[in-house]
Amino acid sequence: MSATAARRAAHAALQAVARGALADRAFAAALAEHQVPTRDRRWTQELVYGTLRLRGRLDALLERVVRGGLERVDAPILEVLRLGAYQLLEMRSVPPHAAVSQAVELAREVGGEGAARFTNGVLRALVRGGAETDFPREPVARLSSWGSHPRWLVERWVERWGADVAERLVEANNTRPELYLRPVGMSAAAAVAALEAAGIAAQPVAFAPDAVRLTGSATPAEALAVVPALVQDPAAGLVVRYAAPPAGALVVDLCAAPGGKAVGLADALATVGGGGAVVAGDSSAERMVRLRENLVRLGGALRVLPVVADGRRPPLRTADVVLVDAPCTGTGTFRRHPDGRWRLRPGDLETLGRLQGGLLEAAAALVRPGGLLVYATCSLEPEENEARVAALLARRPELTLEPAPAEMAPGLVDDAGFLRVEPWRQGVDGAFAARLRRRPDRDNPDAGR
Repeated sequence: MSATAARRAAHAALQAVARGALADRAFAAALAEHQVPTRDRRWTQELVYGTLRLRGRLDALLERVVRGGLERVDAPILEVLRLGAYQLLEMRSVPPHAAVSQAVELAREVGGEGAARFTNGVLRALVRGGAETDFPREPVARLSSWGSHPRWLVERWVERWGADVAERLVEANNTRPELYLRPVGMSAAAAVAALEAAGIAAQPVAFAPDAVRLTGSATPAEALAVVPALVQDPAAGLVVRYAAPPAGALVVDLCAAPGGKAVGLADALATVGGGGAVVAGDSSAERMVRLRENLVRLGGALRVLPVVADGRRPPLRTADVVLVDAPCTGTGTFRRHPDGRWRLRPGDLETLGRLQGGLLEAAAALVRPGGLLVYATCSLEPEENEARVAALLARRPELTLEPAPAEMAPGLVDDAGFLRVEPWRQGVDGAFAARLRRRPDRDNPDAGR
């Protein structure tokens, strides 16, 4: 007997992530390399992403049954143990004997007979009761072990919000993400009707009028064959709705890849009366491929111009609306991108802050007098959000904070006018955005500088 292609692919994906690859790319490459049958791909995805999501919990449980601790375990075998433990503890479709025997075969292929015997002993100990060990009650220790998050992040969140909110966030991050679409060229209600007519269960999203939630077992490909749409979390659509570009506007998206918000902005322009266009720029030619593919799939009617360019050196001189959807720590997207929590380091806040500041400076110079700058992140961290806005306003007196559009759903906008989507409240990705209006020239003491 040998390990299944699905488990080999899952192991290859985890090893690639450990070497620094993004989970989605590692997973796609592993599926192709190991020729995982289509019928097994959803199962394999659950195994990979679930293991990444609960890695901290799995390690805490394995630590109790590995003599000498996990530090003595070779990295490839540790990934085998994590995969086996996740199947034992979370995947009820897998009988315990199958989870153990398959992990043993995988360990044998990776590390030989000694690794196979070691894996067998560890996982059988886990079956005998290692998972029943009590976890710490102290909030930070519990949320970083049972909650499966890096301790330094948990400490930040507990200090800022208190233990109860931090626990709700951790629980939200450990929930399997739901599948959402953003219809393009049609309303959410029309998209739901079309999907249901095709036998695909779907619902509108009350707080996000541009989103549709798929509630059945349909795959994204099946849904996209029925309605023109993007696979997109509602938080991204809320940023577009918050930006609310006026009819005929020239909009520049400085950090566009993979292009979901650029498509949304173009769709919003078409909805408010046509005219205008979106220039979608990004420094990565590779990541812009997905935007071009989506534009072709959606029929080519959207007025989007993809441009490979560094957002700190925009390819235009002026624009009516500039969106800076800045690279960030992504702490609002750990449910969908669980590898991000393990990749992040405390110093990244400072490094990314410098990049965000440079992008905002370029955007401030690009937006025309009277125009709008929208700054957005998928981060929950104040250093990347309100602190970044405050620093820009201090440097640029020609910019002023502007209230959110009136049509935003209650509970999404705070007293300062910032958009705040919080995973523990809305059950979707986290997002932050701010609207900054540039004063007209007649009111701008620094006009022309």
